[in-house]
Amino acid sequence: MHKLKKIYNSKSKVKKLLLSAVAAGAAFMLTACGAGNVAGNVVGDSAENPAASSAETSGNQSAQAGDKQKLQVVTTIFPEYDWVKEILGEQADNVELTLLLGNGTDMHSFQPTMEDILKVSTCDVFIYVGGESDNWVADALKGAGNPDRTAINLMEVLGDQVKEEEVVDGMQDEDGHTHVSAQENEESSAETDSDGAEVHADTTSGSAHEHDHEDLEYDEHVWLSLKNASLFCDTIAETLGQADPEHAQLYQKNADAYEEKLAVLDEEYKQTVDQSQWKTLLFADRFPFRYLTDDYDLTYYAAFTGCSAETDASFETITFLAGKLDELKLPVVLTIENSDQKVAKAVIENTKTKDQKILSLNSMQSVTTQEVEEGTTYLSIMENNLQVLKEAL
Repeated sequence: MHKLKKIYNSKSKVKKLLLSAVAAGAAFMLTACGAGNVAGNVVGDSAENPAASSAETSGNQSAQAGDKQKLQVVTTIFPEYDWVKEILGEQADNVELTLLLGNGTDMHSFQPTMEDILKVSTCDVFIYVGGESDNWVADALKGAGNPDRTAINLMEVLGDQVKEEEVVDGMQDEDGHTHVSAQENEESSAETDSDGAEVHADTTSGSAHEHDHEDLEYDEHVWLSLKNASLFCDTIAETLGQADPEHAQLYQKNADAYEEKLAVLDEEYKQTVDQSQWKTLLFADRFPFRYLTDDYDLTYYAAFTGCSAETDASFETITFLAGKLDELKLPVVLTIENSDQKVAKAVIENTKTKDQKILSLNSMQSVTTQEVEEGTTYLSIMENNLQVLKEAL
């Protein structure tokens, strides 16, 4: 995790510098520039045509009032956007709903533009995940803008149900070490030192690698649990109702109806797992599905953590995962969406049978606005993921 933290810290410094400049620019545009336009209308135009100036000023005020009547909701990622759309229902046309990460950008590498910051600053409701990838948000919320804005942090909503990011057997950490427990490998030097720090065998160099518990990180992929989604929808409906009391009952009614669909799909997942031959998933990729696997008591092996920036697996990781495929006789190797499948193919090539199938689960980290326009929804993706699980298990 140390390498990833350095990357995030570096990004955070850059983002803070950018956001400071943006905040200053935003304040200028919201005050000085606006004041200049009004002065121009009053002084310049009124000197030549007072009636025209009065009409133009009145028209501008009416337009601003009309815009203000529309509720402004900004979301960072696709699941939030889709939940809001479902809860708004027939009111969707009367709300300006924005998806910031709508061009396929992964949230781990998202860099907000000045326009993004202005949208966040001036909106009525802002919804974001709240993990390490959202470090830029704190500065964005400090900027001048709407003093009545409400922000929903999904990880705060989840509270003590947020899960720690974990490194399981066979997984490669950010320093290039492959974790192998003493139970998995009798020659492993995994043990606990006198300070309570966990020590794992460094299979790439033979030395020990310490994981400081003070560097604890939390898994931010909270939307990949149908149970979590139901909780988030309750919070979103309540917040929209507070921002728009006239339609509060509609929002709660829509949320209740949507949560029933989530519950039905959740039960289908449970039945699928209960009836499955295998209870283990093997990912030759990043693993953002901790919340989903925990919901249904599935175990997993994976090449990297969910937020890992690594793309090339070590020989130790590849051979470990290949060995697990042979041992458990798993028929499928999983990846996330948009994977080049390079690691998955290498793992399969190192098995005895070399006949495993590669399938992908969609983590919804790079859904595009075009896909949304074509009818992609949170439920449709989770339904597709269920079909993949049926084949994998």
